[in-house]
Amino acid sequence: MTRPLRTLYVALFIGVLSLLFAWSMRGVLSYQLPKQFSVIDGGLAKTFESHYDENFPVKTLGTSLWAGLDYLLFNEGRPGVLIGEHDWLFSNEEFKAEVDGPQQVRENLALIKGIRDQLAQHNVQLLMAVVPSKSRLYPEFVGDNTTSQLRQGLYQRFLDELHNAEISAPDLLSTLRKGKANTAMFLRTDTHWTPEGADLAAQQLSNSLTDGTLDGEPQRYITTPGVAKPYTGDLTRFLPLEPLFGYLLPPPDQLRRNQTQAAEQVIGDDALFGDSDMPVALVGTSYSANPAWNFAGALRQHLQRDLSNHAEDGQGPLIPMLKYLQSDEFKNAPPQLVIWEFPERYLPMASDLSDFDAQWLSALKQPNDNRHFAANARP
Repeated sequence: MTRPLRTLYVALFIGVLSLLFAWSMRGVLSYQLPKQFSVIDGGLAKTFESHYDENFPVKTLGTSLWAGLDYLLFNEGRPGVLIGEHDWLFSNEEFKAEVDGPQQVRENLALIKGIRDQLAQHNVQLLMAVVPSKSRLYPEFVGDNTTSQLRQGLYQRFLDELHNAEISAPDLLSTLRKGKANTAMFLRTDTHWTPEGADLAAQQLSNSLTDGTLDGEPQRYITTPGVAKPYTGDLTRFLPLEPLFGYLLPPPDQLRRNQTQAAEQVIGDDALFGDSDMPVALVGTSYSANPAWNFAGALRQHLQRDLSNHAEDGQGPLIPMLKYLQSDEFKNAPPQLVIWEFPERYLPMASDLSDFDAQWLSALKQPNDNRHFAANARP
């Protein structure tokens, strides 16, 4: 190797190191001291190390490079997402086989029936909102991704079991199928439904109630549609293509954040319902908890009643319901109606119920009557 060529290589090497050093300094300069820290036990050093590791450029570049190769060569993302056609993304939870899935189905159904009985002891009616999987509503965009045998036809079998248990559960899938001819019912890059899909579901749930289910005078609510803005769905976090291959990411969805308010804002003692006597309680997952979909607002408008929202993000449908049953609010002032939003994909999935009393859970499951549900049946 000639001296000029060696000099060029050394200069290029030093240049690359200098660029990486300069880029790395962004991680140093962006660090902010925590409100509480300890220098003696190394707590401050640990927080700095964690922050710098998250912003280390070589790690970011390597992650982006491998994600780009997986995406370009194999049409794959990180575990958690399945890539469909026409920039549609799907949660792998809708497709995968669960360990001991049939047994878990029986366990969860037993809990659902026990919760029905627990509510009935307080003269509370249960209305189930079984949310169909996105892939079931949009099979035309699934591509080559295949669904496990247990999940095939799971939605209808879930409804059948609920009806056999005399639990009200309208067929939201049929309504959403009709609605998708006019507008998107689910977001293309997200797990969840659109505000339009949530509104149609709320309308059908309201229509399924018989007259006299809810006492009191109706209250009028008005929904104000938001302006459509770009929205990057939660499933894109499984595609860490930035900064090298960010241009390969599916284009963001367009989301309108609707807001629902009472037509006449009543203040003070003249309010129709206080915090302790809401006629309706909503329990569920992020389909209900996230205000971006305005599901709770849509329910208020169509039910013409206020409600308390006990849905939670990232907990599944069972844990929020069990927590609600043990809450002082339920024990002291049970509502007339509980709407339980329950995505179908969670039926074969296990939940960590270790925070609840095992004897109480066992009592909820008795009697364990699952004779009608054939977990391995084909659609």
